[in-house]
Amino acid sequence: MISPQVARTRRETGEPTPMSYEMLRDFGNRVAEQYGLVFTLPEELQQIYTKFGIDLPAGNGDGTWRLPVPARLVIDREGIIQAVDADPDYTRRPEPAQTVAVLRTLLAR
Repeated sequence: MISPQVARTRRETGEPTPMSYEMLRDFGNRVAEQYGLVFTLPEELQQIYTKFGIDLPAGNGDGTWRLPVPARLVIDREGIIQAVDADPDYTRRPEPAQTVAVLRTLLAR
């Protein structure tokens, strides 16, 4: 997982166990930006986030309301993107089986 967050959120700190996967930090969304996967939260959503106590500019450490589009990329050993699943609606995620199928195809080469 890659995230622009520099600090764990309140929701994360309430978790009893640490994450079971490695979290890479993308300070300033630099990596996501290179893939064209960054957007700025609209003003009306910024206000809603603020009402819920979500300080995205502080959490990201860059003073912005920019977020990466949730995406899953499969990149082969030569650095070529073999599959992309990206959707700005964070509630719609690709099935893990889709990614596994792409990985199996790559391994069979």
